[in-house]
Amino acid sequence: MTTRFADKSVLVTGGGSGIGRAIALAFAQEGARVAVAGRSAAPLAETVELIEQAGGKAVALTGDVTNGQDAARLVRETVEAFGGLDVAVNNAGVFGAAGPVAEIDEADFQRVFDINVTGTLLAMKHQIGHLRANGGGAIVNVSSNLGAHKRLAGVGAYAASKAAVTALSRAAALDHIREGVRINTVSPGPVDTPMSTRPGENAADKAERMRADLPVGRAGAVEEIAAAVLYLASSEAAFTVGADLVLDGGVTA
Repeated sequence: MTTRFADKSVLVTGGGSGIGRAIALAFAQEGARVAVAGRSAAPLAETVELIEQAGGKAVALTGDVTNGQDAARLVRETVEAFGGLDVAVNNAGVFGAAGPVAEIDEADFQRVFDINVTGTLLAMKHQIGHLRANGGGAIVNVSSNLGAHKRLAGVGAYAASKAAVTALSRAAALDHIREGVRINTVSPGPVDTPMSTRPGENAADKAERMRADLPVGRAGAVEEIAAAVLYLASSEAAFTVGADLVLDGGVTA
């Protein structure tokens, strides 16, 4: 274990699987105490167990970031568990049903925006409130290359929601940097998680599609996204404010 985040407390939403789990593990490996948050207790417990098996310290917090009271409680319980909050990573998100704009189900569209956009807003609101009152800190939001950087037929709701996350993050960065809260975004392209797998697609089919679609010839690894998040959260990125780091293997180059 390294010590870049020694004595730091980190809150990761959507920490029960995929990119969120990789981010939580990476922070713990670099010395942080990590609160992993999400709606389902079982996958969060698995993340905590992995961290503890590696010698780290973590706690699982269940909550729904679309609920303002839950978003506030996640911050409060992180502080209660670890004595403070230094870094927050807002990774909770959903893809939603695919289909053309004219056929988007209104309820599904609202669900995607509630989780991806309103959830990010409410999480940031309460994280910023604590950080600016306690010496500052860093926030990294997980957006997507779909949205502000690339559009794709059939995923209008998701792309629109992630474009909103990117814009909201940059606005928040400007609003709060003079209060000591530094906010940035990562925007991954296809990553080797279930979210990037098409219905009925096996691993070989997916690998072949990625070789054809991505200039780098493969999907990203969750560890590569986590590494970028840790950089943006670290003191090494102290001059980086309102950035949107695209990690998509050259798709939007």
